[in-house]
Amino acid sequence: MKILVINCGSSSLKYQLIDMASEKVMAKGTFERIGQPNSFLTHKVNGEKYKLEKPVQNHEEALEFSLEQLVKPEYKVIDSLTEINAIGHRTVHGGEKFNKPVIINEEVIKTIEECSSLAPLHNPASIMGIRAAQKLMPNKPMVAVFDTAFHQTMPKEHYIYPIPYRYYEKYGIRKYGFHGTSHQYVANRVAELEGKPIEDLRIISCHLGQGGSICAVQGGKSVETSMGLTPLAGIPMGTRSGDIDPSVVTFIMKKEGLTPDEMERILNKESGILALSGVTQDCRDMEAAAAEGNEQATLAIKIHNYLIAAQIAKCAVAMNGFDVMLFTAGIGENQKNIRKGICENLKFLGVEIDDERNDVKGEERLISSDNSKIKVYVVPTDEELMIAKQTLELIK
Repeated sequence: MKILVINCGSSSLKYQLIDMASEKVMAKGTFERIGQPNSFLTHKVNGEKYKLEKPVQNHEEALEFSLEQLVKPEYKVIDSLTEINAIGHRTVHGGEKFNKPVIINEEVIKTIEECSSLAPLHNPASIMGIRAAQKLMPNKPMVAVFDTAFHQTMPKEHYIYPIPYRYYEKYGIRKYGFHGTSHQYVANRVAELEGKPIEDLRIISCHLGQGGSICAVQGGKSVETSMGLTPLAGIPMGTRSGDIDPSVVTFIMKKEGLTPDEMERILNKESGILALSGVTQDCRDMEAAAAEGNEQATLAIKIHNYLIAAQIAKCAVAMNGFDVMLFTAGIGENQKNIRKGICENLKFLGVEIDDERNDVKGEERLISSDNSKIKVYVVPTDEELMIAKQTLELIK
């Protein structure tokens, strides 16, 4: 059984072909700059990377060229597209309509379109990917896996905002949360590492990358998360502000004469680690600048780690404590000093890191000390495998 996983951005298309018998990635790739004259595909197979320049106008052309690489004899991936049994599509926002993956039909596509106002950069791209796959591989079963679905188990008191209730009723304004596929995968994996049923664990998952979110997983279900109506909320990220006083927004808009779109761009593209450090949106560069004596970068690290720890404590409140904590995604899996700095803010909860164990990048490992009251792990995420598993489960 072979599952093709597709993840479309506004000008990009990522794919992985996974053999579900072994859960091995047979090939994967990223098509970038779709619609621009310098668009190109990076195709990876058998440990080799191939950069293929190809001007394409839309996602359909990008997918068609990508599929051609899967059947080319020189790559030895598959002999025919008929070997692909199903397609799983990463879809960002399912609103309150979807609390689990679904088989894609016209009604599902219509509902994804209706949720586009909640994710205007992502949902339309997902639909383009779905339509392209429908045209190029007709009659293949396809599944939509939603970033927001995992968080639909949050209790109402955790997702309703303290603003007039009519805005929830009229526009669906509430906390939705994101990175759900990642949080679900790593939470299940850490339960396996602990050798315990996930139903018996209270887990805090820290997905830290250019985008980041914290999630409280109790009994295998999301009960709290840091992102909100959009992925802008929560912890400071590469260029996103995370939580701030809402009046800061209106104050700056009035002072600077900014439109809502201009202010939104500042919060999404000019804030977060980039704004705090003054030099970079990359945690690695921020740490390097701090090591060279840059005082603003040093302050940025302290703020970053403190605010993440504060969100972790909030998630602990949602579960009346926690048993296991994990770090995942680019920063979480690779930046040992960031992990340590966050955990040092949580000593009052009994979290203690072992420096030798914590000296790890991109590998599964227990990094807490034997004296720590909370187990702390590094668990690399695999959203594509999770999408493939959920797709396989549905089509069976």
